[in-house]
Amino acid sequence: MAWDLNGKTVLITGAARGIGAESARKLAERGAKLSLVGFEPDELEKVAAECGENAIWFECDVRDNEALERAVSGTVERFGGVDVVMANAGIASGGVFRFADPATWERTIDINLVGVTRTVRACLPQVIDRGGYVLVVASLAAVVHGPGMANYAAAKAGAEAFADSLRVELAHHGVDVGVGYFSWIDTEMVAGADRHPALGFARKKLPGPFGKTYPVSKVGDAVAQGIERRRRRIMVPGWIRALILSRGFLTPVFEAGGRRHVVEMEERFERDIAERGREAASAPVGAGGEAVREGSLDRS
Repeated sequence: MAWDLNGKTVLITGAARGIGAESARKLAERGAKLSLVGFEPDELEKVAAECGENAIWFECDVRDNEALERAVSGTVERFGGVDVVMANAGIASGGVFRFADPATWERTIDINLVGVTRTVRACLPQVIDRGGYVLVVASLAAVVHGPGMANYAAAKAGAEAFADSLRVELAHHGVDVGVGYFSWIDTEMVAGADRHPALGFARKKLPGPFGKTYPVSKVGDAVAQGIERRRRRIMVPGWIRALILSRGFLTPVFEAGGRRHVVEMEERFERDIAERGREAASAPVGAGGEAVREGSLDRS
């Protein structure tokens, strides 16, 4: 049976753009109260306005535990609690590991994996109290580990593993845990990756549906429906289910495909480093990535 979201409070990180923002809009249509957390205050304010009077926002870096605690406290003060946490904040940076800027490479792990655990930890007392739901946004990259995305794939696979363990730990508290698996989605982050000389090249080489871009509206609908059903897995597109079930058999196939193009990808990344420098070539992509690069923790 569907879980009535009318009046439920959902806290979403990475809510300024893309999947987070679209999910917030779809949840608002179902009567949910929204706490929007992210880096870009102007964008957060716009999304909150689109979601109506039952939406608030907090500027917050998921690398900052105190900022997350303030966001949760502010949400509880306004709405009385948190029923659902959607740990969605993430960035993408690319390039082959041996050439990537170490600090930039590790920042992706910190935001995409450790940031997920910080977010869930901050919200968990509230979610347990209400017998709620945790949604960890992973990626198709949690299942398929391609070249040039080692940090992103490692973080997303780690986020998936974290959610799978957490599901067992929280079941007796009446809390369900889901994982979001999404392919290439029409967001600014994906557009930014396409503009990167190495990442864009690699995606163009993906065969058939593996390189297709899907509308962000499909993810928003899937997330809202998945939370209503408290689902274990939320996927866009649906064929990801088959990959999850057969990942052990398909890994050698994906590896063989990657080997055909990794040499040229490496050469493209080296040229980009020569032109722009290691840090710029390794930097997070898209408008959200730009916001992270300009964030206070990176300037210190």
